[in-house]
Amino acid sequence: MKNIVIIGNGISGITAARNIRKLSDHKITVISAETDHFFSRTALMYIYMGHMKYEHTKPYEDWFWEKNKINLVRGLVSSVDTFQKKVHLKNTGEIEYDILILGVGSKPNKFGWPGQGLNGVQGMYSYQNLENIEIYTKNIDHAVIVGGGLIGIELAEMLLSRNIRVTFLVREKSFWNIILPPEESEMINRHIREHHIDLRLETELKEIVSDNDGRVRAIITGDGEEMLCQFVGLTAGVSPNIDFLKDSNINVQRGIVVNKYFETNIPDVYAIGDCAQFETPLPDRRPIEQVWYTGRMHGETLARTICGEKTAYKPGPWFNSAKFLDIEYQVYGIINNHLKEDEDQIYWEHENGKHAIRIVYNESTLKLIGINLMGVRYRHDVIDRWLKDGIEVKNVISNLKKANFDPEFYKEYEDEIMNIYNSKFPNDQLNSTSKRGLLAVFTN
Repeated sequence: MKNIVIIGNGISGITAARNIRKLSDHKITVISAETDHFFSRTALMYIYMGHMKYEHTKPYEDWFWEKNKINLVRGLVSSVDTFQKKVHLKNTGEIEYDILILGVGSKPNKFGWPGQGLNGVQGMYSYQNLENIEIYTKNIDHAVIVGGGLIGIELAEMLLSRNIRVTFLVREKSFWNIILPPEESEMINRHIREHHIDLRLETELKEIVSDNDGRVRAIITGDGEEMLCQFVGLTAGVSPNIDFLKDSNINVQRGIVVNKYFETNIPDVYAIGDCAQFETPLPDRRPIEQVWYTGRMHGETLARTICGEKTAYKPGPWFNSAKFLDIEYQVYGIINNHLKEDEDQIYWEHENGKHAIRIVYNESTLKLIGINLMGVRYRHDVIDRWLKDGIEVKNVISNLKKANFDPEFYKEYEDEIMNIYNSKFPNDQLNSTSKRGLLAVFTN
């Protein structure tokens, strides 16, 4: 029996702990400075908005951990000694390990802005961040959000729920255009403004100004405009929470460098989740994966290795989902913000500007590369199988009704997309007869 210590009680660390317990009798200790128990990080916004309480975000009852012999330790890790195999806790001693798993997550980015340490200047990632947002947004009138990504749009929705006026500073020409294609990005620009958010594109933060009590009073933009506000949300991305490892002998770059087995350069030390940086990223994937479901897969994969079945990380096609205020977003496979040289697409957008489907395929082989959805939901298992099987775009278009996951009585758009396909391929027309025939191919 080995002594396994896991730093971090997020989705990756807790998934590793649960699966190691299923597969072994190893001693398991989970250390966290954030909360006593694992909770759903994606639900933080709903606590603030009054839709949930903190206890509702815990997937497991508090008795679960003792019953499953998973020891929970509340403490802040100050350093790791990989020579003596010890984890040092700030003010509370040390813990020895045989195997160490680093699932320490991320922290909000700060880029040295003057005033970024003032009261009322806050990121949005941890439970402590949420507690501070609750304190510093009480009875305020105006908030400024810096950075145009998924965390920023969540924070904007949170503040709107309290009737707080929001200004959004985005340095790019269009919202999240480093990820979204131009049409989808412009759709979100419109949607943000429809919610009465003051969206300032191509605008950067220069300075945060203090009042006499050390709290934010205003911000100054890159072009010199002073804007009075009582809260500043810093949502310009996150980075791995690895400062406490910088002086260790563990190889860290932007994240903790790992191979396909989540092994670091130090024997018996592993890293998983959004603190892990793959030394050799998988094709068309980033070195650091900052998505909930990949963190879960990291934990599941590593648990098998820890328990004697060495397993490489093979996640399958990329997937992500989010919500831009009222517009749901899903992406399957790799959709770049602009087409690559060997790619073509079918793009449909509803006349109301709130629904869109983009299907990207290889121009020469006609095989599916990815699907982008705005305001439309598809079944993950169907699209995932299509991507793995490499089916051609003709079969994708013919079977879209099978993928549709919108509730009953929602309007369907498959026929309109088929018409676009037929206009692109006049010599290979799809019609109701061929559609039924092709559906039969994928029924089983």
